Amino acid sequence: MRKLRPRRWMRALRYLVIESVAAAASLCFVVAGLVLLPLGLITGLPFAPAAVALLRRWADLARKRTSSFSGRQLVISYPPITAGSYKERILLLRSRATRKDALWLLAHGIALLSLGFAAIGLPLAAVNSLLIPLYWEPLSKYATVANPYPVVSWQDAATMPVVAAVYALLSWWLVPAAARLFSWSQTKLLNIGRATLLAARVTALTASRAAALEAHSSELRRIERDLHDGAQNKLVSVVMMLGMAMRSVETGGSNTSEHLRRAQDAATDALSNLRTMVHDIYPPILDELGLEGALAAVAVRSGCPCTLHVSHLPRSPAAVEAAAYFVVAEAVTNANKHGSATRLDLSATFEVVGLVDCLVLTVQDDGVGGAVERPAGGLAGIRRRVEAFEGTMAVSSPVGGPTMIRTVLPCAW
Repeated sequence: MRKLRPRRWMRALRYLVIESVAAAASLCFVVAGLVLLPLGLITGLPFAPAAVALLRRWADLARKRTSSFSGRQLVISYPPITAGSYKERILLLRSRATRKDALWLLAHGIALLSLGFAAIGLPLAAVNSLLIPLYWEPLSKYATVANPYPVVSWQDAATMPVVAAVYALLSWWLVPAAARLFSWSQTKLLNIGRATLLAARVTALTASRAAALEAHSSELRRIERDLHDGAQNKLVSVVMMLGMAMRSVETGGSNTSEHLRRAQDAATDALSNLRTMVHDIYPPILDELGLEGALAAVAVRSGCPCTLHVSHLPRSPAAVEAAAYFVVAEAVTNANKHGSATRLDLSATFEVVGLVDCLVLTVQDDGVGGAVERPAGGLAGIRRRVEAFEGTMAVSSPVGGPTMIRTVLPCAW
């Protein structure tokens, strides 16, 4: 075990050096935040989502470094960034996760920075003390050499190796202790505790329940509208045509067969509408071919050339597969109708996101871009479906294109 001690000491020193440099960058972020925050309050905090995303990435890097040093995995669980309105941006900045990361940034950039440089300074001071006998005399013509007391003679220089030994002994103890304190502090500040995770889980469940109810209500309204405007009207026509055919038979008219033919056509249309409605509730193709086959059918039906990329796609719960199918179908429909796309790329992968098995769907087109999410639009419908499963949706659609819709659907249902 003694042979490993120098390695552990060097590992602790390396961790302190890296963290001290990172802490200096954190101090710059703190200063920038203090300057930009008052300006943001005046201008409506337009940079809040980007700033919070940057803070999360910076904190994640610190988690990885600390986890690598301590061997303890730090929990990472951030709620999605949704900050469209000024109120949402305020809530984002006031959220528990943002406040916790901001507290870490402040401690990292001030207190831990001071600790790191103090600990690193000891071995440097030991090396400097050993070198003083070599350079004190020529340098004394221009400046006073002091470490920790002024060196003005060879007798003073002769004591520097003793001072170096003291510094070395102190650094031998202090560097690992400072690294452990650094790691412990960052673990406490960056690790998301059980209470925070439970609170985030409750918030996510509340939001997903509201989204599920909204999606359910929207689906019921769509079914009612389709029944009223489609199958119901067709069936009414069937009844009318059959009544006219009956009266024609009773009066001996010659157009009985015409009325029956029209009634048959109306019944056929009503049956087709009912089949379409059943397909829109749960596509039978999912049971027959699975999600991969269903997505392939969507790609084939696309008005413009469509390429499907599928990898590692096991069977998921039926509700998740149905949601994924409708998400891709709606995105492809939007691209064909409004995007003026000439090419579509679909991808479906099975990934682990935040320790949860997820179905990740990406739809990208080369259209004109500029897609905007409207309350009653197709993108809003996709978001409602995804949020009903505690999933996330990200849309990138700059003017001129391309447009990319990426959705993540958790499969733990």
